[in-house]
Amino acid sequence: MDLVAACRAFLAVSGQGSFTAGAAVARIQQSVASRRVAALEEHLGGRVFARSSRTVRLTPFGRDMLPWARRVVDVADAMALDAARALLRPIRLAVPAVCGTLALARLAAAGRDEQVHLDLLAAGPVERAELVRAEQVGAALLAVAPDGAVWQVPVGVAAAADPGRPAVHVESLRAGRAARTARRRRIWVQPEDDVAHVRDELTRLGAAVGLQPAQVATGASLVAAVSEVLTSNDLLACSPAQAEELGLHWRPIGELDLRRGYDLAVGSREDASAVGQLLEAEIGRCLGVRQGQGRGRS
Repeated sequence: MDLVAACRAFLAVSGQGSFTAGAAVARIQQSVASRRVAALEEHLGGRVFARSSRTVRLTPFGRDMLPWARRVVDVADAMALDAARALLRPIRLAVPAVCGTLALARLAAAGRDEQVHLDLLAAGPVERAELVRAEQVGAALLAVAPDGAVWQVPVGVAAAADPGRPAVHVESLRAGRAARTARRRRIWVQPEDDVAHVRDELTRLGAAVGLQPAQVATGASLVAAVSEVLTSNDLLACSPAQAEELGLHWRPIGELDLRRGYDLAVGSREDASAVGQLLEAEIGRCLGVRQGQGRGRS
């Protein structure tokens, strides 16, 4: 027996003094109202109505049960309302600060299509890890080593001027004898890539091909790093999508297949674990994964 439905029928009939009128108020057929009230009486073990050919009236037992029926219906309605609110309560997702505004807007829109409401918080890699560890967000896209990552994003170098070749070899940044006194070109590492699996790989490669330590530099911010690139012949380590957004010319690194790796970590919201499955493709686009590229583990 559906106790809530039976109590609704009981309240509707008692309020109208008629099964016909009560059924109309409850928007059910009269026969359905009769069956539900009969089931309630059987469940409670007593008659709630004294029936006549034209009307029904509450029995003493029915009068005693009426407040309880109203309480059952009120609690069910309150529960349904809270459930609806809970479904609408957004999941706070910490995302890389390098994600573009349009990409984030498309991610949020895709979430709504899947009945997932996202509150997106842009942050750096260290801050994202801290936020999810402290359960201040429902989930976070963490920077991880590309091996086994859910999302992989290629990282190359970008310049203000077209390099004129299909790839940039880091070895070409090594100063020759005639240019030892000139300013050496640098590769700028932005805060999003100030993680071991990106920064250390670039540093090791620079040392291996003979660059000076200062030629692989970490910018205080993305804005600071890009400003250096725009006013010099320096290079920015970044993804193709990011270079396109910044109006820079991107090329892969000739000596190194460098990638960012991302994984979804769940914090304070159990339902946040569904975000990665429902929105995997859109999250990838937001991170800079191009179609047919960058897919990690299945």
